[in-house]
Amino acid sequence: MLTRKQHELLMFINQRLQDAGIPPSFDEMKDALGLRSKSGIHRLITGLEERGFVRRLPHRARALEILRLPTNMATNVATDAAKAEPTKAGYRAMEMLPPNVVRGEFRTATSETPPPVAASVSAIALPFLGKIAAGTPIAAIRDQSRSIEVPPDLLARGEHYALEVEGDSMIEAGIFNGDTVIIQRTDIAENGAIVVALVDNEEVTLKRLRRRGKSIALEPANPAYETRICGPEQVKVQGRLIALIRRYDA
Repeated sequence: MLTRKQHELLMFINQRLQDAGIPPSFDEMKDALGLRSKSGIHRLITGLEERGFVRRLPHRARALEILRLPTNMATNVATDAAKAEPTKAGYRAMEMLPPNVVRGEFRTATSETPPPVAASVSAIALPFLGKIAAGTPIAAIRDQSRSIEVPPDLLARGEHYALEVEGDSMIEAGIFNGDTVIIQRTDIAENGAIVVALVDNEEVTLKRLRRRGKSIALEPANPAYETRICGPEQVKVQGRLIALIRRYDA
């Protein structure tokens, strides 16, 4: 699962490799995606690499290899469009993607909100909103048709939803790739809580929240990943982790 920007960059790199035989420079990628700095390109490439779409070849400048392309509908649209107008195929595909991202304006749960279930209920169906990256931020796609049943004693007051974890940056907090996390909807969280954070109104990530003066740190629980420091206007809390479900395959 890719963000729109990740998908757009992947299609741009693929098209350039087909046209010229070499990948574009960071400046060319930055200009093509309309970004203001090359740091954003570095972050997008890291996300693509972690998800197995590209590989950076060591000790070689501008050395990127595409390992695979998405198999979803957006890729099919881009492939069909490439037959007629290759240089614009990736961008037209992105324009056709539905904006089904988890929004930042969730209703805040309050202490007066009644518990969602009665004691006699054995299981509660929660909306399952798709995957969330525990590595680099990724837009979590909302799937309106799916839900997951959980025991009521896992829930707190207010509204809840479920997400599937994708990535390994929270493994030292006991959160692994493929786990299902139960999230209490809220736009506030105590210092040190593991939260669903919306970054720059575009990307969603699962990290531990730390306030450092006027800045907000989104901390991974894996030394292989770096803590991301953001301004308070860049981060919106979308929920707080309250439970985790893990399935063991036989």
